[in-house]
Amino acid sequence: MGLRSSNKVEVNRYEMEVEVSAEDFSREVEKVYNKQKGKITVPGFRKGKAPKKFIEKYYGEQVFYEDAINSLYPKAVENAAKEAGLELVDDHIDFEIVTLSKEEGLVFKVKVTVMPEVKVENYKGIEVEKKSNPKVTAKDLEEKIKAVQEQNARLVSCEDGVVEDGNVVNIDFKGSIDSVPFEGGSAEDIELEIGKKQFIEGFESQIIGHKVGEKFDINVTFPENYHVTSLAGKEAIFNIVLNGIQKKELPVVDDEFVKDVSEFETLEEYKKDLKDKLLKEKKNRIENETDEEIKNKFLSLIDVEIPEALVKNKSKELIRDFEYRLKAQGLNLKEYLKYTGTKVEALFENFKPQALESVKMALGLKKVCELEKIEASAEEIEKEYELIAKSCSSKVEDVKKFVLHKDVEHEIVSKKAWELIKNSVVSK
Repeated sequence: MGLRSSNKVEVNRYEMEVEVSAEDFSREVEKVYNKQKGKITVPGFRKGKAPKKFIEKYYGEQVFYEDAINSLYPKAVENAAKEAGLELVDDHIDFEIVTLSKEEGLVFKVKVTVMPEVKVENYKGIEVEKKSNPKVTAKDLEEKIKAVQEQNARLVSCEDGVVEDGNVVNIDFKGSIDSVPFEGGSAEDIELEIGKKQFIEGFESQIIGHKVGEKFDINVTFPENYHVTSLAGKEAIFNIVLNGIQKKELPVVDDEFVKDVSEFETLEEYKKDLKDKLLKEKKNRIENETDEEIKNKFLSLIDVEIPEALVKNKSKELIRDFEYRLKAQGLNLKEYLKYTGTKVEALFENFKPQALESVKMALGLKKVCELEKIEASAEEIEKEYELIAKSCSSKVEDVKKFVLHKDVEHEIVSKKAWELIKNSVVSK
């Protein structure tokens, strides 16, 4: 099995002519016959007992050809691509048989998509804006403590007052559009914190000022981009019953409060710990913003025409990850699509920009690895396997069964390339 010819037909597309010798083809036909003969019936013979020549005479000489071709095809294409020095990235299309017989073997043509040519220049010395050292202000500390107070607030019934911003209300509601109730528009005994914007715009604000026991209507308009497409942009009326009002009472911030909400004994210790954590958060945020700036500038330096197949494959991968996250929340993809009114095609379109950026980044880093001759040692690869095994509580030998060596190697060298780029950055 080997390559006869290889010709570039368009950007990232080649047509290969591939040959399978008569000997290899006949051997594969024999394998197919031995695998299938037990299921074949020929008049005059017991089932599974007919010789190959009788089966071919009865059903036609090419009875085993299709399965033989399907079996030989992947290896034949792989060998031909290696001979041509091509790295394939997708399924092959426009398959065409040139010759096919026991005497001449198999010759076929196939068009393939290959890894694109990538150019990256000036990736060392990328300029980024210099950011000032972060500081934690008294206001930052005050807001953080206020948030902890809110989390530990006590709710007190307020039967005689009216609803105010920040109150927690208990309501029943029934929604309708043009006097027709809609699915998901009704509920009872719902607690809602006014001002948190948990419901659509205008819903919460129209509850303010009402008393316990009141029944009233509020009018809202669903956003044009609302996740339930059948409701998007529609005007709705909700009949409200206000069952109760609760007011938040914030705890006093003192040493006793600190003991209740942390492992510290004094307010001073607690404030110092919060300040340290807030400073770390700010530093991490600045580091992430800088990384994002470097990434965007690096992406702009990558000159490549990306095959659609690579983007499609990456989109599938991102959707699989999304599906795993849904499962962790007790949902599945089918339920999500139904609830949001989203079609699978639209989901692919939503993930396409992220997939395109991810593929471009990977190709750019791969090119940097080639230019800089970046490699991964056997020790580094083994260490990475150990880290993967530890993260999923598995044995290294088990991880090696489903995580390919080349994928681990690619991950290591890509990280090295990214560190090289980051370490050469110039602040302006």
